Amino acid sequence: MATEAQPATQAKRILVVEDELMIRMLLEDMLGDLGYAIAAEAGRIEEALEATKKADFDLAILDANLNGQPVSPVADALVARGTPFFFATGYGELPEPYRDRLTLKKPFHRDGLKRMLQNALDSGSR
Repeated sequence: MATEAQPATQAKRILVVEDELMIRMLLEDMLGDLGYAIAAEAGRIEEALEATKKADFDLAILDANLNGQPVSPVADALVARGTPFFFATGYGELPEPYRDRLTLKKPFHRDGLKRMLQNALDSGSR
């Protein structure tokens, strides 16, 4: 199957941080269809923090709330490492200081995900 998002160069690698297994699986399918590679996935804060230290990835997608815990420590780790990320959430406001970050509202569709990925990668390269 042809992909649309990535040219023949190496696919961008994504860290997916989402506590709902079905949403994580949907994201992984959509990312694969768009030509991205999954570098790592996490459903808990501890797993996500470990991935920020050990996984090789270009961008992260963060659920704003993991099993009732704000994902802020993971966002902080990504900022420290200089890796672009965006939130995918069904909740209203994000915690400070991340209220101005790119946010993909749940439920989302493939086209919305595609635009958000490109926006995040473009803003991260500046």
